Amino acid sequence: MSQLLSVVIITKNEEKFIEDAIISADFADEILLLDCGSTDETCKIAKKRGARVETQSWLGFGPQKNSAVDLATNDWVFVLDADERIPSKLSSEILENLISPSYDGYYVGRLNNFFGKDIKTCGLYPDYSIRLFNRKKGRFNDVPIHERVQINGKVKKLKNHMVHLAYNNVVEFIEKQKHYSELSNKKKNMVKAFAYPCWTFFKLYFVKLGFLDGWHGYIISKIYAKYTFWKYSK
Repeated sequence: MSQLLSVVIITKNEEKFIEDAIISADFADEILLLDCGSTDETCKIAKKRGARVETQSWLGFGPQKNSAVDLATNDWVFVLDADERIPSKLSSEILENLISPSYDGYYVGRLNNFFGKDIKTCGLYPDYSIRLFNRKKGRFNDVPIHERVQINGKVKKLKNHMVHLAYNNVVEFIEKQKHYSELSNKKKNMVKAFAYPCWTFFKLYFVKLGFLDGWHGYIISKIYAKYTFWKYSK
């Protein structure tokens, strides 16, 4: 018997993205949106598209996503961000695996789009993370940023990827990385602040072939190097 699926999305002021995210997830038995105080049309759009909308004050990325998973009707969940999309090939693969699941969690690749270009260099593809899982066997770790699902059971990788509309422009990319660096729990270390960014740029641009993506690869490598500096210098 096929398992029922809930797609869960956490949001705040995502009116630009949420409709297409929900449309891409309409193969699921339930779409649950957990909002933390949107002041735009996010919740209205989601309800119009048939999503179930709940509210919760912000707890941090890991705890917030766990709250969304706990609110879902079904034990099998797919955790989707508002700026991510589930292509038809991936949705078909998900449904096939839910007919009789042999695993407790599934890694899903992600194709990141930076400033209008799909990026497969800089170590950004396939960018696997566990997104589809049985909530009885898995939960997000309790961290404020870069949260991950931890599974007590067997996992495998799905063949098809989802799409991530990462950043529209460079300014948005820089501001988001500054914000992430502020949330990081890394201790101040000026030696690492000056040494690690150099290695980060070299690794992404040369080792991970970012130069093949020209200007995009250079900017991505440079800003991730700056993020490394901000993270250890704050």
